[in-house]
Amino acid sequence: MKPFTYERATTPAAAASAAARVPGAKFIAGGTNLLDLMKIGVEEPAHLIDVNGLDLDTIEPTDEGGLRLGAMVRNTDLAADARIRRDYPLLSRALLAGASGQLRNKATTGGNLLQRTRCPYFYDTNQACNKRLPGSGCAAIGGFSRQHAIVGASKSCIAVHPSDMAVAMRALDATVETVRPDGSTRRIPIADFHTLPGNTPHIENVLAPGELITAVTLPRPVGGTQLYHKVRDRASYAFALVSVAMIVQPDGSGRVALGGVAHKPWRVEAAETEFPKGAKAVATRLLAGAQPTEGNAFKVTLVERTIAASLAEAKEAKA
Repeated sequence: MKPFTYERATTPAAAASAAARVPGAKFIAGGTNLLDLMKIGVEEPAHLIDVNGLDLDTIEPTDEGGLRLGAMVRNTDLAADARIRRDYPLLSRALLAGASGQLRNKATTGGNLLQRTRCPYFYDTNQACNKRLPGSGCAAIGGFSRQHAIVGASKSCIAVHPSDMAVAMRALDATVETVRPDGSTRRIPIADFHTLPGNTPHIENVLAPGELITAVTLPRPVGGTQLYHKVRDRASYAFALVSVAMIVQPDGSGRVALGGVAHKPWRVEAAETEFPKGAKAVATRLLAGAQPTEGNAFKVTLVERTIAASLAEAKEAKA
């Protein structure tokens, strides 16, 4: 691990200002992803800005009837909150499907959105990776691709976003709140927050240098039967091969977002008009233009079957 300097931020605006002022600075909260990457030389920040002392760890109601989740709310606390379990059970289920209890105790709401891919070629500094070193190539293309993207990928990167929470947030139409180095704030719809790889896979979201996530806002509860199905290679502490976040309303309409298939949580609103036709129709619209590799073509079928299982569970719950 390379030497770095460290400071504790006193306000969100001061944290953002410091990050912009010091080249190579990174925010650190739970550290569940950043510290691992620092140990293996993937991340080499020159300066760490500790945001744990900021007053961003509360869950508060909004005037619109939703909830505002501070960026420092731990995943365990968020999943266990009575309001989340009652009004946004999809989010609670997604959080509990991720990582381990110990990691959820440290991981934060803001940090979860900013997780970096778990592509093995990204983690191996001896391999070519455009995400880690722009312009070096992508060893995953033509390599072992079981875990990789089937939609939204590019010739530069086929990695997937690892977060379970972000998939639920996409289905719930959450909004990300930030503060910029000049002290101004903005609100970013979760649909616009993460980016596709294109020719710049190292750019994973729309945050500007130094911009700090301060909260995530959930809109008024939408009700319905809310489900999160995660298919993985082992029963726990594994990332999704495919995950399905679904909300089904009593009239049969609904929402669906996928994890484990793209560089960002994958939702195609047009596919949700196909709910009355069943899982195959929904999956076909969701995965239009899919370009799986030989190693992950099974995900196309797996998406359809997981959607079918979710629809069946929703129907049973309604009965």
